[in-house]
Amino acid sequence: MLRQFFIVNFILSALLGTVSAATLIDKQEKKPIIITSETLTADNKNSTAIFEGAVVAKTDNVTIYADKMTVFYDNARNKVTKIQALGHVKVHKDETALFSDEATYLEEDQKIIFTGNPKAVNGENVISGMQIIFYIKDDRAEVQRSRVVLQNKQELN
Repeated sequence: MLRQFFIVNFILSALLGTVSAATLIDKQEKKPIIITSETLTADNKNSTAIFEGAVVAKTDNVTIYADKMTVFYDNARNKVTKIQALGHVKVHKDETALFSDEATYLEEDQKIIFTGNPKAVNGENVISGMQIIFYIKDDRAEVQRSRVVLQNKQELN
């Protein structure tokens, strides 16, 4: 039982620890973010940028896909305050992918909230629930109504 707890904890860390890069903000190296979409509507009055249609946001090692992505920013402080991705959201890094209907990054709280059938997949291992909240600063996750499927592979000696 204790072994399974450590395995689940390891899988959660492996699956969700990589998601912190999905915040689109690399605080250590400030690498460029490339966002492509069919349309972009910039609204300086409301401090938003709305990307719609086949949205793809790429950093060095993380790619985020969505139907629509809204970036909220604070002009006075020159920073992003919130990012909301809607529709067919997929965050992909290496062998890990996280899927949901919606993902919201909150800069002030340093967390990402995945809702709408969220599911994290690493190989054959899957974590799903009603909501997955990843706390970036603490490198921890909460999964509400979780369901974890771990493949218990036998090692050959």
